[in-house]
Amino acid sequence: MNIVAVNGCCYGRDSKPDKGDYFKYCGQRFWEFISGDADLFTEIIEPLGHKAKEKNDVFIESYSQMINKFTKEFANVFCKDTGEIDWDKLVRFNSANEEPKERK
Repeated sequence: MNIVAVNGCCYGRDSKPDKGDYFKYCGQRFWEFISGDADLFTEIIEPLGHKAKEKNDVFIESYSQMINKFTKEFANVFCKDTGEIDWDKLVRFNSANEEPKERK
């Protein structure tokens, strides 16, 4: 049995796929190699785009929630009642030799 190593790349071009010890197939050549369909590389774009958008929408929602959570936590800990950042408290938290003691 003769085994040939193949390095597959979903996109790009390589006009010299024979690398000696292995083959490198890029873009259309890769998709045709794994499917036997010379047009698969263009046919999969639209379905992939739809899936990517779905995942992106979920990511944006989750990301926004985390930004809100971190903003709220930051404001609760490092902002004065006026909404102004308490820079002294923030810098001490970040850079003081010892952790700040609770102020009463």
